[in-house]
Amino acid sequence: MAGNAKTLQQAATIRKARGRERPDFECIAFLLQGGGALGAYQGGAYQALAEANLHPDWVAGISIGAINSAIIAGNAPEHRVDKLRAFWEGITANPGWAWTGDPAARLARGDAVRRVINQASAATAALHGVPGFFAPRFPPPWLQPQGSIEATSWYDTSWLRGTLERLVDFDRINDGRTRISLGTVNVRSGNFLYFDTETHEIRPEHVLASGALPPGFPPVEIEGEHYWDGGLVSNTPLQWVLYHGPRRDTLAFQVDLWSARGDFPRNLSEVATRQKEITYSSRTRDQTDRFKNMQRIRHAVAALMEEVPAELRDRAHAKLLAEFGDHKVYNIVHLIYRAQRYEGDSKDYEFSRLSMEEHWRAGYHDTVRTLRHPEALARPLDHDGVATFDFAREGSE
Repeated sequence: MAGNAKTLQQAATIRKARGRERPDFECIAFLLQGGGALGAYQGGAYQALAEANLHPDWVAGISIGAINSAIIAGNAPEHRVDKLRAFWEGITANPGWAWTGDPAARLARGDAVRRVINQASAATAALHGVPGFFAPRFPPPWLQPQGSIEATSWYDTSWLRGTLERLVDFDRINDGRTRISLGTVNVRSGNFLYFDTETHEIRPEHVLASGALPPGFPPVEIEGEHYWDGGLVSNTPLQWVLYHGPRRDTLAFQVDLWSARGDFPRNLSEVATRQKEITYSSRTRDQTDRFKNMQRIRHAVAALMEEVPAELRDRAHAKLLAEFGDHKVYNIVHLIYRAQRYEGDSKDYEFSRLSMEEHWRAGYHDTVRTLRHPEALARPLDHDGVATFDFAREGSE
């Protein structure tokens, strides 16, 4: 009875959200970090945004975030959640671990038991691959011809190309309705590069390149150059969205799979986990703080130029300042996955259905709780023109 009441309440909330007017921003951006199996958290977050009628104008992603971004941009809004679910259910089918469903959920109430289950599932993925995603190379890379692509990675990602072609309409991606940006790094030059629909026609190889994390996955050749996962340089697309493209009032949902904050490690396994968290969180807070300072200067310049006498505004220096200054505003809403202690350093390649469902639910509920705060969707009123929110960290829920 209580369950039915809860379901009815959720349905009423969704109907109310769908009738909500779009927030007073020119652009809604959805920004997705890399993090392998943790990416199901982003799927849950997107489901909550879709139910609240918050459909992005711009999606930007790196690695698994690039895959989720392509599925979102490459489908009509009414089909996106279903296609995201199809992807995540497809790669976590894991027949050998089908027993880690509801019975395991009841069994794995203790951290110790759950840690063993997760480690065994991660070992299965490492040894046998993930259907629809990647498969171990045979012969292994050290038996492949030197200089061949096969000699540069442990796994073959041909499965992923087929999955993308099945779930993503690349013609829709390139029709301009939703901007998409995918972060990569050039293998030879080491330069960070975004493949963006403003400058490129996005195809499956661009998504594969953004997720080509070495030495697990092979580099992807595009127009004579080879590219790896952009997470090698920066795992967070926040900076790209804040500093590139036309200046617009922006509501940005930054969905992070790695938390920069964490406990002091107690053993080598926790050291490895903490190392990944620090490396792949990519200084999101620092980027936000730097952008706040830049915004403060832009607003100050814009206010100053309004006081400049008309006869001085045609001077070269005045024109340069006028181009720099504006009164655009930004809301940056952080949605950060906080891992359970039992997950360990293999959490990004532990593809069990049990963990996927947990990650998805966490993303969904974190986003629902965040959207209960109307200030997250309201234009900032301070002089900086930037408001940041992390309601889970601030203990507002």
